[in-house]
Amino acid sequence: MSVQSHPRFTAAEEHSRARRLTALTGRSLAYGALLPLMALAALPTVLFGRAGTALSWWRTLRTRVLAAPPVEVRRRVGWLPVAGHGLLSLLLGAAALPPLGVQLLMVLRGMLYGLVVPGPYDHAWGGPTLAGAWVVHFLVGIPTSTAGLALLLAIAALHQRLTAALDGQRLRPWVLPVALLICAAMGLFFVAWLHQI
Repeated sequence: MSVQSHPRFTAAEEHSRARRLTALTGRSLAYGALLPLMALAALPTVLFGRAGTALSWWRTLRTRVLAAPPVEVRRRVGWLPVAGHGLLSLLLGAAALPPLGVQLLMVLRGMLYGLVVPGPYDHAWGGPTLAGAWVVHFLVGIPTSTAGLALLLAIAALHQRLTAALDGQRLRPWVLPVALLICAAMGLFFVAWLHQI
């Protein structure tokens, strides 16, 4: 009896999955860029007695930018949970800044290396030619950019779960500790980076 091997996914399914992942990555990148700005705007709004307005901003960010399904609002949310959410959002927004910076560096120092860094390239990685320096900087940028995008995906996924929890959706017990761990790790990364300057 011969066993015929079947591909795990068809080419159309693979293409569809790749398109969905690309769209999700782009949305997470936008979400990470908007998150610190939204948090900075939401905290004063809550403190001035407009918690409902701030909450509507979080819901809009979640549904429009991430295209997450809307959550049925099951309860009225007080100002204290919205203020706490704003503070945690500010921490996650700050944690999103280093991976956003990595994406910017990938464009400037990876893809546009020769335009951003004028020669000579004698002491550059991959030098002494522009082509060698560009290729090496681009190849070094690929894994760091990929790691940064993965972190932005994680931050967006965690934050949208935290936002949905404000409306009564059940929050898994691991979400808050992982969010705080990412914030602490990015804080340590930032301090280490400051010591390198």
